[in-house]
Amino acid sequence: MQTMEIKIILKAGWCKGGRSREIPITTKEQRNLIDQIKHEFGNSALIPPHLQYKHQKDLYKNTIPKIGLGKGHGLRHNYAQTRYKDLSGNKCPANGGRHQRELSKEEREYDRQIRLQISAELGHAREQITAIYLGG
Repeated sequence: MQTMEIKIILKAGWCKGGRSREIPITTKEQRNLIDQIKHEFGNSALIPPHLQYKHQKDLYKNTIPKIGLGKGHGLRHNYAQTRYKDLSGNKCPANGGRHQRELSKEEREYDRQIRLQISAELGHAREQITAIYLGG
């Protein structure tokens, strides 16, 4: 039996840089949260009707630092690092895992493929960008 991959598809017009993204849903907790949101909002927007997109974005930007997530980029770091562990089974260098220079040729190629996948999920086209999130 083939399992269907569940993902959130973000349209290019919604994303920074005009690049669409596909975010895989990989945990039961993520699936449950999506089901809860769908139950509460159905096909409606998540932005309250009395707010415009810009106001909701400003609210988000002001709230994120207050709850200890810096400027929000920490969420991307966490996503990339968690995703790396899920895909590779290992910690990334930024979390104490082995650096690329310590890997065999085959391991480096596998690491590169994982980084390319994570890069695409983050909306980038280059593997090198993952060094910011994962370390080298």
